[in-house]
Amino acid sequence: MAPTAQAPHADTGNTRTGKINADDTDPSRKLYRVPEAMRLLSLSRSVIYNQLRSGRLRSVKEGSARLIPADAIAEYVALLEAEAEANR
Repeated sequence: MAPTAQAPHADTGNTRTGKINADDTDPSRKLYRVPEAMRLLSLSRSVIYNQLRSGRLRSVKEGSARLIPADAIAEYVALLEAEAEANR
């Protein structure tokens, strides 16, 4: 059986450190599916959907697909950092 090629964006997120950096995201990508956002943010599916319901993480829909804009992921990380700083 021949090996299958992976899409260039199939594995996002730095699994070694868990941090998001410039190497983790493709700058040409604007939208991520929920499983990709889960890997980028190191969060479970249920936590992602809870954050979407609460308005802390933004998303859009295209047809039946729930997509999370790249800038919404960056805003969510900034929100978490600000909350952590405020709690110090």
